[in-house]
Amino acid sequence: MHIPVWRYYLVLGACLSMFAGLGVRAAWIQVIDNDFLKSQGENRTVRYQGITSHRGIITDRNGVELASSIPIKSLWVNPSRLFEEQEKYTDFFETTAWAQLASLVDMSVMELNSWLGDPRRNKKQRVWLKRQLEPSRSAIIRRLKIPGINLEQESRRYYPTAEVTAHLVGFTDIDEKGISGIEKAYDERLQSENGRRKIIKDRKGNPIEQVDIIETAQSGEDLALSIDIRIQTSAYQYLKAAVKRVNAKAGSVVVLDIDTGEVLAMANQPSYNPNNNKTRVANSTRNRAMTDVFEPGSTVKPLTAISALTSGKYYSNSKIDTSPGLIRVGGRWVRDGRNHGVMSVSDVIKKSSNVGVTRIALNLTDDEFLESFYKVGFGVDNATGFPGESTGHLNIRKNWSAIEKATLSFGYGLDVSALQLAKAYAVLGGLGTSRPVSLLKVQGPIVGQQVIDPYIARQVIGMMEQVVTTGGTGKKAQVAGYRVSGKTGTSRKTIVGVGGYGDDYFAVFAGVAPVRNPRLAIVVVIDDPQGDAYYGGDVAAPVFAEVMEHALRTLNIAPDVTDKKELIVASLEKNYD
Repeated sequence: MHIPVWRYYLVLGACLSMFAGLGVRAAWIQVIDNDFLKSQGENRTVRYQGITSHRGIITDRNGVELASSIPIKSLWVNPSRLFEEQEKYTDFFETTAWAQLASLVDMSVMELNSWLGDPRRNKKQRVWLKRQLEPSRSAIIRRLKIPGINLEQESRRYYPTAEVTAHLVGFTDIDEKGISGIEKAYDERLQSENGRRKIIKDRKGNPIEQVDIIETAQSGEDLALSIDIRIQTSAYQYLKAAVKRVNAKAGSVVVLDIDTGEVLAMANQPSYNPNNNKTRVANSTRNRAMTDVFEPGSTVKPLTAISALTSGKYYSNSKIDTSPGLIRVGGRWVRDGRNHGVMSVSDVIKKSSNVGVTRIALNLTDDEFLESFYKVGFGVDNATGFPGESTGHLNIRKNWSAIEKATLSFGYGLDVSALQLAKAYAVLGGLGTSRPVSLLKVQGPIVGQQVIDPYIARQVIGMMEQVVTTGGTGKKAQVAGYRVSGKTGTSRKTIVGVGGYGDDYFAVFAGVAPVRNPRLAIVVVIDDPQGDAYYGGDVAAPVFAEVMEHALRTLNIAPDVTDKKELIVASLEKNYD
């Protein structure tokens, strides 16, 4: 049968037309309208990847790390994907791998299955299962290769010095947001911002090229604190031993650099390990040196002496009659432990006479008497920005009674924190110059404000030096090779919710050294020491001596004792008779 030639041409033309159409279409798609194919290709090869940044590092003044962020894996799951796998393999949640996973996240298989089946998460595509896994566990989970189970790089805050600096440094939550201490006070400066980048992966999912940075990662700012970890560690250890020795409820130590206002050490008991959530109980996590207040007792008697000398009504050798060892004020008795008879103002401080400071206070106008209390910063916080810092209490009501004025002269009727008391003694040690307290390292010396006459401040330092000599109430605060000036304090604790005073005490010692050129101010507070020796001179003074000696030698501060006669600074007091 003969086939017409035209049919061959028809078929050939059709074929050529089809190939021409395909060519035109291919050219159109690949050259002119190629966005669709590009987007489809990128969906399969281009991925967005997070760029991890780290929270700022916290160090001591010499660069020793106190807080840093370490890399760690966290586990998240895709419940939708897991249930899809169960539809394919009915025994998916009964496999050995699944049982291993449950064990690694501290759950039973039943608990894990119930957790996944919760309506609040079973249809989601991303849910955290376990944050901050131990490296050994994350390595095992990676080897299990369970579909829908994913490990993600995160970071966790780590505190190398643990409980030694816990109260000052503080801690963060699981997302590294500061919730206590310096971590909270400077959270905005420490915070980091993760970035994002666009990358190309091969068919096995391995990154082969970085295309672009979508969001730049920003690491947090590093902070250098004012503390010296060597002094901080010794203060912590000596305080801990003392609190244990006298079976006290709590305790605090503060060390201030007089020239700069920097806090060189701040320790509290009880403490806690910020790396272990289980030790974070309310009683142990607060920074008592800044948040808790107490009536400072006789440690404020030097301020009464300053007010007396500043008024011009008294000199250091002015005589005060304290006989017969008690005085009636407004229907109540103020007593000394013994009858000291006629005393000089210096001896009133040395012997810590309640009757002596009462007679002085009652002979001053209210403004004359209160001036020194306000000038050293009582009643206001130290503006450190530390969360929970207390302002203390020095609110004098109008027409206050004579007994209120009397008791204030020896440290009752006002509340201060350990840091506020340390600041007051730093003002004395700075010869009347007040400098702002700093928790961050500063470049000193810092120019301060002259709030007390330097000559009067020097006289009162001389009075307080006698407290630490033989016959004074604070002789256990002596430091070999250094002249020390300080004051003991023992105050009754008020009964919370009831009022009045009970049989519990605060034992306090505050002082400065070396006397010739004071560099450090230290305050020690022991809350509720047990036993017969509960006085500040017996309990707090020895801790002061230990911390002060270590700090002075650590900072290479030269001894200032060249002769035993220098232990009494009589030459500092001008004879006005």
